[in-house]
Amino acid sequence: MKKILGYSIFLLLLTSILTACNSNEEGTPEAEAEAEDGKVVIDFFHRWPNEPRKSFYDEKIKEYTNAHPDVQINVDYVLNDSYKEKIKVLVASENLPDIFSSWSDSFAENLVSSDKIMPLNDVLINDEEWSSKIIESQYGGFTFDDVTYGVPFTVDGKAFFFNKAIFEENGISVPKTYDEFIDVLDALQKAGYKEPLVEGLTNTWAISHYMGTIFQRILDPTVLEKDYNPETGEFTDEGYIKGLEIFKELTSYMGDVSTAIDHEAARNMFASGEVPILYMQFAEIKLVQEIGDVEMGFFDFPSISGGKGDQTALTGAPEGWMLSKNAPEETVDFLKFLTSEETATQFTKVDGQLNAVEGAVTSENVNETSLEAYNIITNASSTASWFDNAVNINIADIFMRGGQGLATDQVTPSDILKEVQQEAESLKK
Repeated sequence: MKKILGYSIFLLLLTSILTACNSNEEGTPEAEAEAEDGKVVIDFFHRWPNEPRKSFYDEKIKEYTNAHPDVQINVDYVLNDSYKEKIKVLVASENLPDIFSSWSDSFAENLVSSDKIMPLNDVLINDEEWSSKIIESQYGGFTFDDVTYGVPFTVDGKAFFFNKAIFEENGISVPKTYDEFIDVLDALQKAGYKEPLVEGLTNTWAISHYMGTIFQRILDPTVLEKDYNPETGEFTDEGYIKGLEIFKELTSYMGDVSTAIDHEAARNMFASGEVPILYMQFAEIKLVQEIGDVEMGFFDFPSISGGKGDQTALTGAPEGWMLSKNAPEETVDFLKFLTSEETATQFTKVDGQLNAVEGAVTSENVNETSLEAYNIITNASSTASWFDNAVNINIADIFMRGGQGLATDQVTPSDILKEVQQEAESLKK
């Protein structure tokens, strides 16, 4: 496996980034606590300093250590962007936490390439009563060269959320093809909705979710496999131009407001009934329901005529837990505790996020809307990883920034693809 992480670059940033991450309100005193005499110390790192997850994991740590008085768990946490930077620095140093949260696919693979992540095949095989409860299809994002390095915990997917009342009032049916989707957007505009589809285009990750799904629908899977590999990527297929043109067309229905807001603001607009359609993650269901009382439905990104990809694949990927190769053996037991059916059931009830543990998402801890979303995730014909996790981050950044430029008529699809091709070539050197 190609070594993707550049240790020397990250080590140069080690002191400054660690100081920055630990000097703000996201850090925790527990992370710097000294070990108590005779106790095994487990360093636990996650990316949720916000509620309700912070309190949930604080309580879980307390529950575990009360049951295991010989174990001390030091916890640290920072938000998403800081987390991404800090974990890269930690893996490039000798300070990798014993157990930490991780995105799947390329993010996990980059960490695995450090040779500092614990392979879990033996752990999974030796306790199949526990490991078999994890939905089997979700292991794929943490498995490389037939070795599994992470245990998935949360599951998610991306779909168009739509306001059922607005659709019914205007006699609009859920579209199955892209052409039908454009007809729906036109009909909604005629019904008085100036921006029938919104997005927070100031968040580039939201753009990446659109582009990744569109490319997955249009391009041959073998082309994507080649291009998403930094060693072989070329991005010369004309399907990318078509995909960028489709994204450009969709932004024409989003209006100027979408270029000035973030995704949270767009979600609030949908939840308040201002706009009929928004491309969202199923993890956002509870957030929408807490804001308003919109009766929502879902439809997957419609099929694209002439597309060579799986037209029913669901964009989304699990997150999970990874362990340091040097973690004390007690960390494996803590991992099993975090991914047990009991913990998973409580987690989904408290947080609303769906999980990868069989039997832990039921009508008793989620409502009918979330259960519908869960069935869509678990019954998908295949899954497509988040685009900004699937490709080299430099490539993803060009596409994402290009998407912003497309929305404001500052660049063309050809401009974007030319820059991508140049970057793809430089990555091979």
